[in-house]
Amino acid sequence: MSNSSGRALPPGGSPWPAAAAPRPPLLPLRPLPPGAPTAAGLSLFPPWPRRLGRRWPASPLGMKVFRRKALVLCAGYALLLLLTMLNLLDYKWHKEPPQQCRGEPPGPAPPPVRPPGSPARPDLRSLYRSPAAVAPAAPGSAAKGSAGPGPGGGGGGNSSGPGAPASAGPGPRKRQLVYVFTTWRSGSSFFGELFNQNPEVFFLYEPVWHVWQKLYPGDAVSLQGAARDMLSALYRCDLSVFQLYSPAGSGGRNLTTLGIFGAATNKVVCSSPLCPAYRKEVVGLVDDRVCKKCPPQRLARFEEECRKYRTLVIKGVRVFDVAVLAPLLRDPALDLKVIHLVRDPRAVASSRIRSRHGLIRESLQVVRSRDPRAHRMPFLEAAGHKLGGKKEGLGSGPADYHALGAMEVICNSMAKTLQTALQPPDWLRGHYLVVRYEDLVGDPVKTLRRVYDFVGLLVSPEMEQFALNMTSGSGSSSKPFVVSARNATQAASAWRAALTFQQIKQVEEFCYQPMAVLGYERVNSPEEVKDLSKTLLRKPRL
Repeated sequence: MSNSSGRALPPGGSPWPAAAAPRPPLLPLRPLPPGAPTAAGLSLFPPWPRRLGRRWPASPLGMKVFRRKALVLCAGYALLLLLTMLNLLDYKWHKEPPQQCRGEPPGPAPPPVRPPGSPARPDLRSLYRSPAAVAPAAPGSAAKGSAGPGPGGGGGGNSSGPGAPASAGPGPRKRQLVYVFTTWRSGSSFFGELFNQNPEVFFLYEPVWHVWQKLYPGDAVSLQGAARDMLSALYRCDLSVFQLYSPAGSGGRNLTTLGIFGAATNKVVCSSPLCPAYRKEVVGLVDDRVCKKCPPQRLARFEEECRKYRTLVIKGVRVFDVAVLAPLLRDPALDLKVIHLVRDPRAVASSRIRSRHGLIRESLQVVRSRDPRAHRMPFLEAAGHKLGGKKEGLGSGPADYHALGAMEVICNSMAKTLQTALQPPDWLRGHYLVVRYEDLVGDPVKTLRRVYDFVGLLVSPEMEQFALNMTSGSGSSSKPFVVSARNATQAASAWRAALTFQQIKQVEEFCYQPMAVLGYERVNSPEEVKDLSKTLLRKPRL
């Protein structure tokens, strides 16, 4: 017998498969003891099989454990944040004295606690004080509130010389701070020497120069905040701020006194004890070639000298509006006064054109602050005039354009300051004085006494003679950035012969508002400009 495939079947075989043998019966399950957990209770996963494309349903027990862990973690983070805030509050409470928390001005720090039995350490500050300042004052002298005259015989009244600390007297007294607020080519270098030569004054010459050089080519307006911050530090004798704006290659953290702008003519830097070349109590100009040979001193040593003086004066030309100084004038820890030195804008423009190459960098930064939509120089453009001065054969060029164009920004800023001074707010009232350069060179002794009386200094005969010599010399202005004795009265009216009539009218168009307040008359014809017998000064409104 064979099947259709041709294969022989075994005897008695069948083409169909035999039936499967029966399986043995399963053993019966033993019953679980009472109270024993079931398999469903022990498993975190459901008993049904997993299907593709679906997630496992969350187990109630797993979700409960997850929620407990999340609550514990959140509670831990909240506790950590609370501890951090408590530590910050505790640090601030111990960092600030209680009197600052009540809004009172900060007082002197308490002396450090010395362990019992340790030897007393000498006060190093006494090494820089005069014997009169170290010795205890007599009972009757405390009521007078003044010490003996400073070196050179120029001290007295409200000053006690550089040798006495600023806190000497019946109680803590603020240092008198002064800012000479002016612009380029206004006679500010000569005016600054009236403070630089005073034996009782610590003087700094245009320190904001470092800010402008470091942040170049920033425009003048954008640099006002940085200038104010630097002045705030310097008025507290924190001279380390120079390191932040030190030029490339000057040493950075190793900056010394010789790296400060104007140090070669600074009387404190060039005099004893920092340098043996000169003596601070001797009134007279210093030679910059000699001062450059002085040993460089660390800024910390310069700060020690700063703290010895009761009067600190800073002269600057890079603050454009007195409102920039409002935070310093409002500061109860500072006693700041502003002396606004002004000059005929036409004379300023003439001097700027004459020294245009030395001021091209600053003029460019000032010109960048102008409104680009405003029409610039209508008088010069209408006449087809070249910007150079006719007497010196100056041709047109970017330096000439920026030198005269910067007058627009300078006069607009001056107008804002004068408008504030005409209606002074509380922070400016009693802290602002206007000084005209023409009045200074016309009567130097009278102006010197007026300025010194404003800042609380006494005028010595040596300072009066110095002011007279500086305004009646025979020197020339061929070097515009060098301070020397000159015929200042003749220099004050030199612009009338140096500028063309179109240049004069352009400056008057820029500066007519401050000219009206300060008492500078405008001209109507070229003949009026040439008539030197006619004065263009009248009484100012300030």
